[in-house]
Amino acid sequence: MQQSPTLSIVVCTYNRDNYIGKTLEHLLDQNIDTTDYEVVIVNNNSTDQTNSICQDFINKHAEAPFHYFIEYNQGHSYSRNRGITESVGEIIAFIDDDAFVYPDFGKNILRYFQSHSEVQVIGGKIIPIYEGATPNWMSPFLLPLVSALDMGNQPKPFTGRKFPVGANIAFRKAVFDQYGLFNVALGRKGTGLMGGDEKELVYRLKANNESIHYVPNVVVDHIIPEKRLQLSYIVGLAQGVGQSEKERLADVSLVQKLLRAGEEAIKIGGTLILFLWYGIGGQFTKGWMLVRFRIWVLQGFLQ
Repeated sequence: MQQSPTLSIVVCTYNRDNYIGKTLEHLLDQNIDTTDYEVVIVNNNSTDQTNSICQDFINKHAEAPFHYFIEYNQGHSYSRNRGITESVGEIIAFIDDDAFVYPDFGKNILRYFQSHSEVQVIGGKIIPIYEGATPNWMSPFLLPLVSALDMGNQPKPFTGRKFPVGANIAFRKAVFDQYGLFNVALGRKGTGLMGGDEKELVYRLKANNESIHYVPNVVVDHIIPEKRLQLSYIVGLAQGVGQSEKERLADVSLVQKLLRAGEEAIKIGGTLILFLWYGIGGQFTKGWMLVRFRIWVLQGFLQ
């Protein structure tokens, strides 16, 4: 009897025909045995050439452990949940369809979980690869806008309100049995820019004191096209953050809502301090974008 793979890598894709082929090529080039992992591709009703690219790739590499599904319920969370359902591994990793893994990606995920039995979730390093110039308004505080994550070169817990980024995150499958799946009211839907799906799930685990670690040798390069740095996109993304946070807080207790309001007040105060600090340092553009971003988030929350 063929042994089931230990690791399932889920790629949810929507209209990324210019990247998905390369994403799959990188997943094929792993330095662990093909019996140790599988790749679960979930196409969420793409209208471009994504379907044919995925089908052609699987036909070309029939011996590879790749499986392809179409999820007709529109939404990133629906796709992620479908990926969980179709996966057989004890560990389930998620990457974006414009993220390129390194050859030791799968091996390092397995090693960390095997050597840290208490850890339920890990988040890896995400390196932004800009197709155009790095914008002059970009600061370390806005790197989450491009799903970047770099907390250094040593493993460490995600403490406080820090959490992994969905472009490079892995769970023990038992987590979903115990805490449930991704909230389908959150996350991207088609061209919409809501998010918060992995954040909400991670907070469920944090509320139960589960161990969630940053693992720096689990690395992906994340492609950042120029359109993601256009002002209209940034506004929509920021407002989407506010909308998803409003949805996430809809059913929590009054105490939790008040605590979250207090945290937002602290963020506003911190933003104003950073604005002054960048201004004094002659980097007004960076500080002003932080202020605008916070305003757009509040607009999304209040809509």
